[in-house]
Amino acid sequence: MNRDKYFATWSELHGGARVSGIVKGWLIISYAISRPLVSLKVSPNLISLLGVFASVFTYSEAHHIYCVAILGASLLSDGIDGTVAILSGKASKRGAMFDAICDRVSEVFWALAFYKLGAPAWIIGAAFVFAFTQEYARARIAGLGDYRIDVVTIAERPVRASFLAVAFIAYDLKISAMTTLATVWMIQQAIALVTVMRSGHSRLSVTDSLGD
Repeated sequence: MNRDKYFATWSELHGGARVSGIVKGWLIISYAISRPLVSLKVSPNLISLLGVFASVFTYSEAHHIYCVAILGASLLSDGIDGTVAILSGKASKRGAMFDAICDRVSEVFWALAFYKLGAPAWIIGAAFVFAFTQEYARARIAGLGDYRIDVVTIAERPVRASFLAVAFIAYDLKISAMTTLATVWMIQQAIALVTVMRSGHSRLSVTDSLGD
């Protein structure tokens, strides 16, 4: 599958989302990384599972700076499992559901790692609930029909990982910043949740009105 066809297939699977800007840049990178994996016949579900295993290590080894690299591997797996599925012709609803479950499980261990580094439990808990609700809202609205939310918030999954990466570095440098980092994440995640809910409400209101 050439790159243009991959872009078109990805857009179709994501409700007609536009392939431009940062999204296009990431898809180009993901395409380049995934092609060799497809040649090696690596299963997209295996890549999703490897992402979960990597996230478990970010928690169990949270006090070591090399967790930054492990966190990167966990995040990368989320980006390329779907691409491998598309390029290998294995994209399916079951695969998408499995990927989504793996993503949420991974983020549980990311949150636990943040807590293990010294961030207050109630702040991390609140931020995680906001993040989980954001993703649930997207999935639930998409499940109602041909609706999609193409808004990009200030706290998407790579941003959540970035907060944890900074926390790993701060811990290694013995900088007391866990509460501050966790608080900023929580606030941004709350704003992101509101953004998604407002976007979804607007889209559903329009389609409901047309239906009436």
